[in-house]
Amino acid sequence: MVETQDRPLATVFRKMASGAFPPVVETFERGKTIFFPGDPAERVYFLVKGAVKLSRVYEAGEEITVALLRENSVFGVLSLITGHRSDRFYHAVAFTPVELLSVPIEQVEKSLKDDPELSMLMLQGLSSRILQTEMMIETLAHRDMGSRLVSFLLILCRDFGVPGSEGITIDLKLSHQAIAEAIGSTRVTVTRLLGDLRQDQMISIHKKKITVHNPVALSQQFT
Repeated sequence: MVETQDRPLATVFRKMASGAFPPVVETFERGKTIFFPGDPAERVYFLVKGAVKLSRVYEAGEEITVALLRENSVFGVLSLITGHRSDRFYHAVAFTPVELLSVPIEQVEKSLKDDPELSMLMLQGLSSRILQTEMMIETLAHRDMGSRLVSFLLILCRDFGVPGSEGITIDLKLSHQAIAEAIGSTRVTVTRLLGDLRQDQMISIHKKKITVHNPVALSQQFT
């Protein structure tokens, strides 16, 4: 679920702001690339507003979504994990309009060495990312597009959901095309499947925001 209180990972970048190289504010429109696979891994990013899609591009041209990052997430940290400088592994795209803070990777490394508590906070954030990636892989393992869509909506409920009187509203404005790209489908298919879920009163859509009325019942749709 979305939480309104400040998350600990924000502390990482606030402490870095007092360094010699304060974070740079960057904005991207929906669909714009933040970095490509193979780009030099020179900066680490903190997501202030919006959502970012991470995907893996394969030689055949197929692009598989591995994570959808929410606000207060850190990404672009593979070099910190492996311990040696490497190029970007993922394709990072603005899933919605986004605002980012970026910091040189050298400064992140220094801050983590100087304050072990920051390393633990970073690890906790990455653990959540790994869990979501595993869930996305499970989602894409479904051959049936209906099952993929339902699994994807449930992931969004978990990471972007806001509870309300009618169920859980996914706090993202989602176009049918964006959903299709995330689950490896087509806009026409997603439109049809969402229509079926609306007809079954499993979901409602208002101003591109989807409300799941009963996540448990939805999860049983394609079991």
